Amino acid sequence: MPVQLFVFLQLEFPWALGPADGRYLLRDGAGGEPQHVVVVETLAGGVAVPSADARGWLRGAPRRPRERDAPPEPPPAAVRTTRVTVIDPVPLSAEGQARAWLQELDRERDVAAAVAVVNRVVHLHRIAAADPYVREVSAPQALVVRAGWGEGEQVASGLWLHARELALRPRSRRGRKRDRTWALRPQERLAALLGGRGQALLCEELTLRARLDLDQGRPDHAAVGLERALAAAVAELGGEGRQDLALRVAELVQLRGPVAEQARMALTRAAAGADGARADDAEAGEPDREVLEHALGRLEAALRARTAAGV
Repeated sequence: MPVQLFVFLQLEFPWALGPADGRYLLRDGAGGEPQHVVVVETLAGGVAVPSADARGWLRGAPRRPRERDAPPEPPPAAVRTTRVTVIDPVPLSAEGQARAWLQELDRERDVAAAVAVVNRVVHLHRIAAADPYVREVSAPQALVVRAGWGEGEQVASGLWLHARELALRPRSRRGRKRDRTWALRPQERLAALLGGRGQALLCEELTLRARLDLDQGRPDHAAVGLERALAAAVAELGGEGRQDLALRVAELVQLRGPVAEQARMALTRAAAGADGARADDAEAGEPDREVLEHALGRLEAALRARTAAGV
């Protein structure tokens, strides 16, 4: 019987992601085909951390950590890292196929897709655990990114027959120039906010949440959140009475209608799901990502203009 090989992308992050260690199977809807297998493993100093059961915590209540005097020059505290492996559940029958997959790998696109899968698990864990402090991740936050292949039980344990550490391409020169131009802007804004010389707006946080939802493939969430972000932005930016933002505020007013329609579609889909209908039944009413992307981009541009003015 030929050996079955499975290809994977693996990322390590310098904190605990949230989901318990284990193997998670992601399907395409209820009873659908498997899409990915995600393996989560917590590490401490490169060694897997045993579970609470393995430590014998079930024999009694976990002990509270002991307090002790701290040295005047304390060493860095040991941290836990998380290794997460995203596996394609469709096996390959020849090593040549696996090598061709690795050779043709589009690093930016495929790593972004793997991160989206990881974030789907993290997002659903946040909801299941009702823990608002669990957060999504991005590729630049990873300590290392690997791609490779191995046998089934091997990759399910986070190991492989062959893997390569990926070096993601840097941004374009134009992007780096823009980064240098804006390098001090966040620090300047932070200093102003901390010193009481600036004000953080409600719409800024709502805009960030809408961006995260849209980037992570949650258009329903993005539509509902963006509707509230636009409402807050029109009230807050318009209330400042600044002539340099008047045209931008007028544009945001015009965008509220189309975005409200997208939010209505999202809520209609949510109601259909609550009634027990499949989400696919409301596919025709799915929010238009292009409408959301355009409106969100214009809102972000208005907020950047406000920040550039030194607010």
